[in-house]
Amino acid sequence: MKIEQNHIQDSNKKSLQSHQEQFDFLSNSLAKKGADVQGIINKLKDFQVAIPSWALGAGGTRFGRFSFYGEPSSLEQKIHDVGILHALTQTAGAVSLHIPWDIPQDYAAIKEIANGLNIKFDAVNSNTFQDQKDAKETYKYGSLSNTSEAVRQQAIQHNLDVINIGDKLGSKSLTVWLADGSCFPGQNNFQTALQNTENSLKEIYKGLPNDWSMLIEYKPYEPNFYSTVIQDWGTSFMLANACGDKAYSLVDLGHHLPNSNIEQIVSILMSKAKLGGFHFNDSKYGDDDLTVGSIKPYALFLIFNELVYGMQNNPDNPDLAWMIDASHNVKDPLEDLIQSLEAIQEAYAKALLIDQTELKAAQLNNDVVKCQEILQDAFRTDVRPLLAEARLKAGGALSPINAYRALDVRNQLIDERGKHTVATGL
Repeated sequence: MKIEQNHIQDSNKKSLQSHQEQFDFLSNSLAKKGADVQGIINKLKDFQVAIPSWALGAGGTRFGRFSFYGEPSSLEQKIHDVGILHALTQTAGAVSLHIPWDIPQDYAAIKEIANGLNIKFDAVNSNTFQDQKDAKETYKYGSLSNTSEAVRQQAIQHNLDVINIGDKLGSKSLTVWLADGSCFPGQNNFQTALQNTENSLKEIYKGLPNDWSMLIEYKPYEPNFYSTVIQDWGTSFMLANACGDKAYSLVDLGHHLPNSNIEQIVSILMSKAKLGGFHFNDSKYGDDDLTVGSIKPYALFLIFNELVYGMQNNPDNPDLAWMIDASHNVKDPLEDLIQSLEAIQEAYAKALLIDQTELKAAQLNNDVVKCQEILQDAFRTDVRPLLAEARLKAGGALSPINAYRALDVRNQLIDERGKHTVATGL
């Protein structure tokens, strides 16, 4: 299924006048405060978030998974689903593949489909947290950190293979996430495990093309609850420094202990030019992979405040890779992703409203009340008309969720694919 421009235009006609009234009111109000409304709209139009190939089907838990009708059963269908998201939102212009779940059978055909939908290939993701069919070695006791050299070499080679696959598609970065760690005290020697991981990452780093980057993800627990090898941002930062200038830390919003100050982590990494990218999601207890902004919207806004400041003041930090990492256990995956994209754009727009010069002055004067007023004034602003205007100008839907439902997308996908297709991934 492909959503055509005339479908979008027909959907927009129903609410165009109402949108224009809301936008004009907000635009005039913000202009009186000195906001560059058109500049914000342009930044929202340019902001693109990669959709993970593994999240286009229903998610699940360790207890079970309930499939969603019309799931994409092939990489081709997954890219078409990303095309639907991008047509509606105009902010989902990339896909992030997980290997070996989504290895192209015909690279030329896959690239042709993606090009036709204006979709690029973002970071490719390796998988050494599961044993694959016919693998000689097992990752039961770790991969890049394993005490066995044969296991480590198998994991290294997999990452090099992933780089090769991504290079054929036009990707420019590799994301490495390790499940390596230990379940019980005494199971691992912490120093040996970390050193093995560093040595393995350096071997992978040698295989990066010159214009590529390597993103090193971290997580404090699960599936190993006593220790994980790359348990926090400091360890990721240390490993990135050990590898070289093309290695960076990747922040997954769910990969922190409760009440961690993620915005401070973001700020420090950007000041050291070592923040490479994001996996957006939300959580109540741990790595819940919930819809972005569904639990902690103010925390997301504060993170974007630091991101906006860093993008303006840390020129040595690279352009960031923006990705979603979510699991849709009970929602239509495409609707959930639309909601996440909206939440990301909303937090970004609100952060762009902050007068960083005024905030800096209040900080220098230790005017704590003023600092809070500046932040909360931006956060309390309903910026949805700005998002809708940015989508309208880019050719997207004023209300992507309403358009998705009005166009009866899910039922059309069910008609095309049936009720019993199952997506690879989560």
